[in-house]
Amino acid sequence: MNVLETILVVLEAIASVALIVVVLLQSGKEAGLSGAISGSSDSYLSKNKKGGLDQVLASSTKWIAVAWILLTLALSLV
Repeated sequence: MNVLETILVVLEAIASVALIVVVLLQSGKEAGLSGAISGSSDSYLSKNKKGGLDQVLASSTKWIAVAWILLTLALSLV
């Protein structure tokens, strides 16, 4: 295992743990499937416009997931 591969594995492990933590810190969507069927007025986009911690967590989830995917692709090529 060369140095580049070791660095990528460590970075992917850190990204994996960070992604798990960020997803677990997000607040649950109370309506769930029943809200989707009945047509709840709180959509995903309207909840993210409120700002605050939920918006930061949602944004960081997206960026960490992108980094994790790129690291996985890089590891498959190395």
